[in-house]
Amino acid sequence: MKYIYLLAIGLFFTSCSQNTSPALYDYDVEKRLEELGIELESPGNPVANYVNAVTSNSLVFLAGKGPQTDDKKYITGKVGQDLSVEDAYKAARKVGITQLASLKQEIGDLNKVVRIVKVVGMVNAPADFTQHSSVINGYSDLMVEVFGERGKHARVAVGMVSLPLDMACEIEMIVEIQGE
Repeated sequence: MKYIYLLAIGLFFTSCSQNTSPALYDYDVEKRLEELGIELESPGNPVANYVNAVTSNSLVFLAGKGPQTDDKKYITGKVGQDLSVEDAYKAARKVGITQLASLKQEIGDLNKVVRIVKVVGMVNAPADFTQHSSVINGYSDLMVEVFGERGKHARVAVGMVSLPLDMACEIEMIVEIQGE
């Protein structure tokens, strides 16, 4: 009996000393991407003097990205003038996929995402355009599809008179991740 007691105490302290973080999801986020038919490609390196992502403590700050076609050309034009709201919604969703690739490159495993904290969405639009939120919903809806309730975030969706390279939208994101 004494040996069983000592074994139980030993197992208790062994399990307490292991640094295991509890699982955040009851599903695998990476497999969820597969279920959605999303393949993350390498985000590539910026062509200017900045990086795709910066991690500070448990926050990851992702640089603004624009929507690209499969052949890596930017989706351009003013929403409501050159592009429909529906096409711009799809473009914002494409930005979300690119951002997920940048996030994965930065943290290694998307299952570490505690929550999407904040999204800043900029829409290239004429002065009389008012459906900025409908465009950025393409991005926000994707985050919820991938991360569930943890994908809901604070957000701003604003119009811009122009964006770099005439991109239809540019979106940046802040993400909280699980510590090591």
